[in-house]
Order: sequence, then C-alpha cells, then structure tokens
Amino acid sequence: MSGRKHRPSVCALAIDIDGTLTDKDRRLHLPALRALQRLHARGVPVIIATGNVLPIALALTRFFGLPGPIVAENGGLLYERVEGRELVTRLAHLQPARRAAARLVRAGLVTKPLFTNRWRETEVAFEPTFSVARARRVLRGSGIDVVPTGFAIHLIERGCGKLGALERALSRFGLRVSDCFVAGDGDNDVEMLRAAGFAVSFPTASPRARAEADYLTRRPYALGFVEALKQVRVLVPPRTG
Repeated sequence: MSGRKHRPSVCALAIDIDGTLTDKDRRLHLPALRALQRLHARGVPVIIATGNVLPIALALTRFFGLPGPIVAENGGLLYERVEGRELVTRLAHLQPARRAAARLVRAGLVTKPLFTNRWRETEVAFEPTFSVARARRVLRGSGIDVVPTGFAIHLIERGCGKLGALERALSRFGLRVSDCFVAGDGDNDVEMLRAAGFAVSFPTASPRARAEADYLTRRPYALGFVEALKQVRVLVPPRTG
C-alpha cells in the first residue's frame, strides 16, 4: 500500500485491458472477466479504459455482457450507450498524430506501425522498437504526446489521455474519478490512477504506475487484479434516486 490517502469505498470501476485483464502474453484471464460480470450484476459501473482500438474493446464487452462505457485509443475515443443509442465521441484528432509519425520516420527512427492502426481514429501506435526519449526530442513543441504502454508506443494529441475521457464517462452516472476504483499498469494509466478514489497497480507495471498505487498487488497481471478485488473490498454500487 502507498501512503496516499484514499477513500474506504468507491462505487465505479475503470480498468485497462492489456496487462490488467490479461497475462503477460495478452491472453484474457477468465476469472478477471467473471469478476467484472459480478460487479456489473451488482450495479457497479464497469468502464474499460484501454489504449486498444474500439472494435476490439467493444467485442470484449459485448461477449462478456458489459454495456460500457468504453474509453479507447488512450482517451481519443469514448463509446457510450445513451437512451438506447450508441454514441462515439472523438476527443482527439488523427491528422496531427499522423504528421508526428512522419516526422519520426524523417528523423531516422525505425518504426513498425501496429496492425491495428487501420482502425485507429485518433492516434497512431507502433511496436516498442525505438527510443521514447528520442521520439519526444524529435516531437518537442508539436503538441503530441509520446506514450509508452509496455506493449506499444502511442502518438496522441497532448491533453487527450484516458483521464479526460473517463471523467466524461463517469459524469453520466453522476460520479467523479475520485469515486472510482482504477486498475492499470502503464504510463498511459498514471493520470487515472493519481485521480482515483482507490488505485491498484501491479509488480509488472511501469515504475510511474506503481508509484500511484494505493494497493500494489503481489501477483502479476490479471492475477493481481483478482487478488486486489478479493483483498480490498472497496466497491459498492452507486446510490440512485
């Protein structure tokens, strides 16, 4: 446990996918998904907040009976169901990220775009084969953040991370991020973890993510998420009416 003050209970959950609901090989961990189903059945809002593309995150939530919302592309997209309608809000623009990617290529960085870039609407992502520090030097002053997740390196407009999209998603429930149990393992999760009512991270997480944890699990990856839910009983359904 960190020394950061936290609430004894929170009433919504925001969770990353890769490294948080999966093992080290990015295979989904069924006990973790069943835990999310049980929380949803109790009336706890469950929000997926991922750097992955919306089609992948939406398929996961559909197959496991979770209605959303979904924060995708590191906060560039927000998917919600509102009064029976499905809404997608773009919170970042794709062209600045594409221009930044072209600058990296011109600067001589050897980049390998992710296959999923064909579905990305607000960012560009690469295999983690180049120096994040060098990429940030090349893109200094461009208004683009270079965000490593451990699984990829993402280029997205500055100020368009997961936290802002999560705030919008929670507002429909009358909640704030300080009402939320957040679990994540990457630098792209740091802002959410810092603002959370209760923050969980993992021994396999980035140093920055670990530093924000109220509860640092003993077990890695999704095993740690299940451990946290068992050991730290802080989630309660939100009040209605």
